[in-house]
Amino acid sequence: MADDTRPERADAARNRRALLAAADAILAEHGTEGLTMEAVGARAGVGIGTVYRRFGDLGGLAHAMLDAQERALQAGFLSGPPPLGPGAPPVERIHAFAAAFVDRLEAQAELLAVAETDTVEARYRSGAYGAHHAHLSALIAAARPGADAGYLADALLSPLEAALYLHQRRDRAMDPERIRAGLRDVVDRITAPAPGPDRTTH
Repeated sequence: MADDTRPERADAARNRRALLAAADAILAEHGTEGLTMEAVGARAGVGIGTVYRRFGDLGGLAHAMLDAQERALQAGFLSGPPPLGPGAPPVERIHAFAAAFVDRLEAQAELLAVAETDTVEARYRSGAYGAHHAHLSALIAAARPGADAGYLADALLSPLEAALYLHQRRDRAMDPERIRAGLRDVVDRITAPAPGPDRTTH
């Protein structure tokens, strides 16, 4: 039985690669506006049902297309060199994560926007968001013991939304360095020690 299943798994892997190659080609030629489940199926020479069974919906397809870059980012902050990876102070690591994410947004914002907005709350229910949130929560807790690290991690991730990045780049004419500078300010404010009690004598 095991031998019988191996060709099926190999075929499934080849089919997935073929579908992703077709999707990448469509994205390169036509942008996200041309990226549809129907177009991917036609380009790969398979029925649309095959595409839906493989990826579920357009958001699932987008996540699959982003998988390699997401794995690289997570490998970087989990086990890569500092300051993104372990070995640097928590605040420096948060700064490095934000800078790395801006680089990714600059390269992939349109596709990230498809993945994040395909369904309501799609971004927040993804495994990638969960990993980013857990990473930042741990760093914030180390930098500011006693702070609501979970809430502040959401606050740090909010300006890294792809749709907002596209709006800032296209409609507000912000360049990536301006966005990085703004994020550095946000990080510094969120990770700054809470002010002590007011001991002013009245």
